[in-house]
Amino acid sequence: MNFSAKMLRDEALANKVIVVTGGGSGLGKAMTRYFLELGARVAITSRNLEKLEKTAQELQLETGGNCMALACDVRHYDQVEAMLAAVIAAYGRVDVLVNNAAGNFISPTERLSASAFDTIIDIVLKGSKNCTLAFGKHWIDHKQTNCTILNIVTTYAFTGSAYVVPSATAKAGVLAMTKSLAVEWAKYGIRTNAIAPGPFPTEGAMDRLLPGDLKERFDVTKKVPVGRIGDHQELANLAAYLVSDFSAYINGEVVVIDGGEWLKGAGQFNMLEAIPDEMWDLLEAMIKAKKNT
Repeated sequence: MNFSAKMLRDEALANKVIVVTGGGSGLGKAMTRYFLELGARVAITSRNLEKLEKTAQELQLETGGNCMALACDVRHYDQVEAMLAAVIAAYGRVDVLVNNAAGNFISPTERLSASAFDTIIDIVLKGSKNCTLAFGKHWIDHKQTNCTILNIVTTYAFTGSAYVVPSATAKAGVLAMTKSLAVEWAKYGIRTNAIAPGPFPTEGAMDRLLPGDLKERFDVTKKVPVGRIGDHQELANLAAYLVSDFSAYINGEVVVIDGGEWLKGAGQFNMLEAIPDEMWDLLEAMIKAKKNT
């Protein structure tokens, strides 16, 4: 079976303008690539403009599409408004917002500072709120219809999960916002949906979260009934469908794509209960050392 096969027909997203936050790498980059292949014009945003510009150039060469890079710290509403204005100035309008920007720490909660907790809340929940509010207000004020918000949440947004409490808290808030606005804003022609991915490891992500031999000790594939991790194209296929007109009757839905992992055992990081305090000290030292390299 070819898990990396493209799902939608050519030009399925033609004439759509899409903004992807956190689009410079990982799943954001995978979604952006497929959106471009399907004919959309895409703006990718994050705080690292140099990385974004490199990604935009790479994806344009790969796909022949039109991708622009815009620096934006989604934690600040004025920057979100400026980013939105720049997209409209370049493309004339925007049709789709993908709230993908995220951050995470693996740690016992009592070891986190208040500022570390705030960092995740600000990026994930406040950032998604800022983008959603700015784009929604623009669409409503300009009476633009057939608009879509797609939020990337996680399966532990339903259940919570130990050792990733800031992320679980923030993602649960985004999930509640998704369902609430699906009802409230549908009358304006705005659909709001979400994807809850399971294990889709991105380059470097698992090294940062589980450095050293911890990746081997906590092999996520052992928790997935289908016995493998997800292919990025599988998630890109789903995202493209949910922002396309083919899904026009889907609103307020959260689609889990995890090979059955969530059903097998709620809380992706509950297994870390087995880590003793001494290893947490070592883990923190390894993560700090990796950040400084």
